[in-house]
Amino acid sequence: MRLIALALSFGLIAAATTAQAATAELKGADGKTIGTATLTEAPHGVLLRIEAKGLTPGWHGLHFHEKGDCGAPDFKSAGAHVHTTTAVVHGLLNPDGNDNGDLPNLFAAADGSATAELFSPLVSLNGAGGRPALLDADGSSIVVHASPDDYKTQPIGGAGARVACGVVK
Repeated sequence: MRLIALALSFGLIAAATTAQAATAELKGADGKTIGTATLTEAPHGVLLRIEAKGLTPGWHGLHFHEKGDCGAPDFKSAGAHVHTTTAVVHGLLNPDGNDNGDLPNLFAAADGSATAELFSPLVSLNGAGGRPALLDADGSSIVVHASPDDYKTQPIGGAGARVACGVVK
């Protein structure tokens, strides 16, 4: 009897520690893979780990976009940022901001490589907590921009052109 109870408790522990995950293969404008992103569902948002190479050194805007479509070379097919309302105000530093696709900037080193782990309480993989679902019917994507996001300017914080994109799967 103890052995059964012990086995059941180990099973519950394993189930409790298994989190839902998704990935995105980041591609540059030439269609070549430049990195990967791993997204893990957390109790109050999504943990994002991103690794990339071949970026211009310096800061880059980083956002979740509303469609799982990274048609190169401009990645406009990814649509706008993920959001829950039609009147979207961009900016993590904007007091009126409600743009769920906002993320902190990504820094690329002198060799063009970037590695970061970020947390967003603004989205969910499947809509938990009423947050937008990244894995909804039309999917979503992660977009890296050419310039840094100033976290205030409309509509995308001055982040400029889209230089890399990955469909969240």
